[in-house]
Amino acid sequence: MGKLTYIEFIELLWNAAKETFVMVGWSLLAAIIFGTLIGLFLYLTSNRLFFKNKIINQISGFIINATRSIPFLILLVAILPVGVYLVGTSIGPKAVIFPLSIAAIAFYARLAENAFSQVDNGVIEAAISSGAAYWRIITGILFPEAFAQLIRHATVTVISLIGYSAMAGIVGGGGIGDLAIRYGYQRYYTEMLIVCIVILILVVQLLQFLGDTIANKLDRHHK
Repeated sequence: MGKLTYIEFIELLWNAAKETFVMVGWSLLAAIIFGTLIGLFLYLTSNRLFFKNKIINQISGFIINATRSIPFLILLVAILPVGVYLVGTSIGPKAVIFPLSIAAIAFYARLAENAFSQVDNGVIEAAISSGAAYWRIITGILFPEAFAQLIRHATVTVISLIGYSAMAGIVGGGGIGDLAIRYGYQRYYTEMLIVCIVILILVVQLLQFLGDTIANKLDRHHK
């Protein structure tokens, strides 16, 4: 392989960064919306103060755990045909969004359940005693109390998604991780490998900093 020009080098990096952003961005959005709702459902069906139902909770928990127990690479290949049916293509970032979203939703659902579980039951009991409706308790107490923790868990999720997205190259999904493997490992283009690693480290550091900062501010504001 001939040496890449500076323009080609930048263009490859830019396109890969956009692909990673598309894959991770949409998957994170799906995780936050559906993962939060599923996590809330798991919490409500396990808490005696709300709608405790052991059978429904265990069935739901089994489905989430079963999804989480499948390594992402296997999940990616197994449900790719469903993604192809939904988005109409088997290659590119769009093809990876569906399996990446499924993995992210299952991952974040458990974290969201954990965040809700950390809310003090005494506060909820006091609200129930005062006659507050369940909807008011959920929106007025549960979410505000758990919000900082949900932000921290979203930070963990997005960082994990960046790692998962590196496997997108298996189905031609592209992204920074795929670029590092194709050029840095398979074509011995060491400079590309190093730059990709540096970019990933900087992005993860930035996301962790932003997540921690926002969560800490919410904590202080709430207290």
